[in-house]
Amino acid sequence: MLLGYRHRGRAVDRPARPRCGDTTAGGDTMGEDAGMTGEGEEAGGVPRERLLAALRGAERKLWSGPLRSVGERLADVADAAAADLDGWPDFYGDGVVERLEERTAELLDLPAAVWFPTGTMAQQAALRCWAARTGDPRVALHADSHPVRHEREALERVAGLRPVRMGTEHTPVTAEDVRALDEPVGTVMLELPLRDAGFVLPTWEELTRTVAAARERDAVVHLDGARLWECTTWFDRPLPDIAGLADSVYVSFYKSLGGLSGAALAGPAELADEARVWRHRYGGSVFQQWPAALTALRGLERELPRLPSYVARARLVAAALRSGFAAAEVPWARVQPQEPHTHQFHVWLAGDAEALTLASLRQAEETGTALFGRWTAAGAPGLALTEVTVDAAGLDWSAADVHTALTSFLTYARSR
Repeated sequence: MLLGYRHRGRAVDRPARPRCGDTTAGGDTMGEDAGMTGEGEEAGGVPRERLLAALRGAERKLWSGPLRSVGERLADVADAAAADLDGWPDFYGDGVVERLEERTAELLDLPAAVWFPTGTMAQQAALRCWAARTGDPRVALHADSHPVRHEREALERVAGLRPVRMGTEHTPVTAEDVRALDEPVGTVMLELPLRDAGFVLPTWEELTRTVAAARERDAVVHLDGARLWECTTWFDRPLPDIAGLADSVYVSFYKSLGGLSGAALAGPAELADEARVWRHRYGGSVFQQWPAALTALRGLERELPRLPSYVARARLVAAALRSGFAAAEVPWARVQPQEPHTHQFHVWLAGDAEALTLASLRQAEETGTALFGRWTAAGAPGLALTEVTVDAAGLDWSAADVHTALTSFLTYARSR
C-alpha cells in the first residue's frame, strides 16, 4: 500500500544513495531543480505536459522556477533588455556577454571569467586545462558528483581525463577522503553543494581543511559551484571568500538565478584565455547568446540578493514537513538534510513513485496548491524521492500552510 512500506521491522537511519543513470532519481533528466519534470513524455507515469500545466497553474506553490510559457519567457527577456534596447547584440561573445563575464569575476573577486553555454562544457575545459598544466589527467571527485552521475562519462570519453572517485554517500568530501586517495591526482574537484546527497555542504572549517589536504598533495582545487550563489548563508562567508579557496570555479546562471541558460568559468586570466580556446574547440562559440546573458545579468541583480531569504524559508518549510510527517504518523519519511543547507532539499517517502507523482498532480489540479512535483524511485525498493526548492513563490508560506498542504497531499497519496 502507498506510504505503507516498512523495512521488515528494522529501523532505517538514512536512505541508500539513488543510483542514477540517465533517468533515475536526482538526475538532471528529472528537470533542473525540484525534480518537476522529466525529458520525454512521461514524468513518474504522468504525462509531462499535464504535470507542467498543473504545477504552473497552481495558485500556491513553493517554487516557480522555469514553469513559464514561451510568452512569459519572452517577456522575461524583454524585461531584462529594457535598459539595452538600443544596444547591439553580442557577436561570438562580445558586448553583453563580456559584461556578464566582468560582473561574474567582480562578484567572485577572481581575475577573469569566461562564458560557456553549458556547465558540462565549462568544467571539461577547466579540468583539461589543469591536467595540461599539472601533467596529470587524474581528477579526484565525489562518487555522487555531477560529472560522475549525469554526464555519460564525458570526462573520460571526450576530455581524456581519469576520474578518481572518493567520498561517502550523502556526505561532502572531507580532508580524510583526500588524504586517503591511494594514487596521485592533478586536480581535486569539490561540488558545492552536493546535489545528489540533498544539496549538502560541509562546514566552513571542514571545507578549508579539505582544501588544505588537496594542497598537501600539490593538487589544483576546482569548485563545481553550479549552485555556489546560495552557499553564503550556510558558510556565513561572502562569495569571494568561498571562491578564493579554489584555483577555479564554475557557476551556473539558470539553476538559482532564473537565467535562460549558461554558465561561467572563473579563475586566473591565463586559465580564462586557454578556456576560450577550448570553448571554441567544443563548439561553444555561439554566434549570439544575448538573451541568456541578459537574463543572467538580471538574475545577478535581482535574485542573488534574495537567495538568503529563500534559504531561511526553506528551513521553515523543512521543519514543518518533518513535524507534519510525524503528526500524520507516516510509516517512513525523511527530509534530507533535516535543516536545509541551501534553499533546496530532498524529501524521501516509502511509497510508489508513480502514485506519489499522481498525488502531486491531483493536488495541484484540484486544490490549486502544489507542494511537491515529480517523484522517482530511488534507493531501496519501495522508496521514492523528490526535490523541494523554495524561491520567491514560497516566501509567504507559513508552517501552518505547509501542514495543511501536506495533509492534503497525503490524502491524495493514500487514495487509489
